[in-house]
Amino acid sequence: MSPSHVLFNGSRHDLPVLVMMARRPEVGRVKTRLCPPLTPEQAVMLYTAFLHDLVELLRHIPAVHPLIAYTPDTAGDYFAALAPDIARRPQRGIDLSARLATITTDLFDEGAPAIVIIGSDSPTLPRAYIEEAFAALTNSVDLVLGPADDGGYYLVGLRRPIPTLFTNVVMSTPTVLHDTLVIAEQLGLRTTLLAPWYDVDTFADLERLYADPEPLPHTRPLLNLIFGK
Repeated sequence: MSPSHVLFNGSRHDLPVLVMMARRPEVGRVKTRLCPPLTPEQAVMLYTAFLHDLVELLRHIPAVHPLIAYTPDTAGDYFAALAPDIARRPQRGIDLSARLATITTDLFDEGAPAIVIIGSDSPTLPRAYIEEAFAALTNSVDLVLGPADDGGYYLVGLRRPIPTLFTNVVMSTPTVLHDTLVIAEQLGLRTTLLAPWYDVDTFADLERLYADPEPLPHTRPLLNLIFGK
C-alpha cells in the first residue's frame, strides 16, 4: 500500500485515523506572529522542528492510521521526505473550515471508523490526550475537543461526518471552541472535553514552550539558541 494515500481495506479497515494538519515551511508563511522578535528564517526553522517532533508523536500512537494533510498542494514531495512511512494527502478547500470538513468527510467515506485531528502548533501535546480522545470515540462519544488556551481547540475527534461543526464556525477567533460547542449542543451530540493545552502562536507561547520540560529533540536546540542558553 502506497504511503501517499489512505486506503481502508483488508486488515486496516477498522483502524481509526490520526490526522495532522500541516503546512510546508516557507518564509513568511509560518509562525509569522513570532516575527519579531524572531526573524522569518528563524520562524521557518522553528516550525520545521515542530514538524519533526510531531511526526515522532504520530509514529508512537498505537493502533491508528497516521496521516499528514498538507498545504500547499505542491508540498507532497516535502512531506514524503519528512515522513516517508506516513500516509499523506493535500488539504482541499478555500479555508481551514472547508479543509477540516472535507478531510473528515473524505476519510469517513473511505471507511474510517473514527478520526482525530491535531494541528502542527503544539509540539508538546501529550500522547495521553490523543489516546484519551480515541478511547472516548470508541465509547460512543460523537465529538471530542481539546480546548486551547486561546479559545480554539488543539484537537478535534469525530465518530461520523459532521461538516457543519467546521463550516458554520469562523476559525482563528477567540470563540472557536464556544461556537463549536453551541453547534454540538444544537445537534444533540455527545461531547467530551479533554484537558486544556496550548498552541505556540505568540512569543509568550514560545516562552512557555521553552519552560516545558518535554525533551523535544528537534525543537529544544533551537529554543536554547533563541533564548541564549
